[in-house]
Amino acid sequence: MSDLPSSVEALRILRNIGCSNEVIVHCKLVSRIAKSIAESCKAKGIDLDLDLVVVGALLHDLGRSKTNSVQHGVFGAQLAREMKLPEEVALMIERHVGAGIPSEEAVSLGLPNREYLPQSLEEKIVAYADKLAAGSRRMAIDSEISRLSEELGPSHLAIQRLKDLDKEIRSLLEGC
Repeated sequence: MSDLPSSVEALRILRNIGCSNEVIVHCKLVSRIAKSIAESCKAKGIDLDLDLVVVGALLHDLGRSKTNSVQHGVFGAQLAREMKLPEEVALMIERHVGAGIPSEEAVSLGLPNREYLPQSLEEKIVAYADKLAAGSRRMAIDSEISRLSEELGPSHLAIQRLKDLDKEIRSLLEGC
């Protein structure tokens, strides 16, 4: 992808747009986790765009320069489009929140009425890697599932979406 910024450029974008140092540290961790997952997939012969994963993960929280609410994905995608970043990056930013948000749930959260579910493998890897990073700390997926269960309630549909995403990524990594 020729118009994809480099990692250095992505970090410069985060700084210039006003993301805090904490957000930038988090984005770096998510990028390292996502890169590791993507490299493991590639080693198993799975075709994906490693550079897109790395840069998309660095930029996934671009919208946190404006808000820390659930709307940060929408704001970040809007900023990415205004900066003329590749649409694949904008979609990755827009679809990383939670394990994705379906349109009905999006409307109830005050988001524009559309699907925010990760579609491409690259989008899924970034959304998953984000769930493995709490600030600057790597965490187990079970810890994030427990945290979300306490926050949203154990029967919230987001919990099942995260479990399904975990199962899909683990299946790829195990070669099943």
